[in-house]
Amino acid sequence: MLPKSKIQRINQLAKKAKREGLTKKEKEEQAQLRQEYIQSFRSAFRANLMGIKVIDPTGRDVTPGKLKKAQKLYKKEH
Repeated sequence: MLPKSKIQRINQLAKKAKREGLTKKEKEEQAQLRQEYIQSFRSAFRANLMGIKVIDPTGRDVTPGKLKKAQKLYKKEH
């Protein structure tokens, strides 16, 4: 996850953009911060997804094969 300071900066720039607009330098900074945020979110989401196991009411593992395969690859990478 991104540091709190970067998230606060993203919010500051968004508010300023609505109020008065951003300079070219600020727009570049905003784009960079947003890209970092998206990468961080995707990484965290993928890590959560790779830990999912689907169990039916009878207790059987019914995790889709595609997810199991992706989980094996993810474990090899990490």
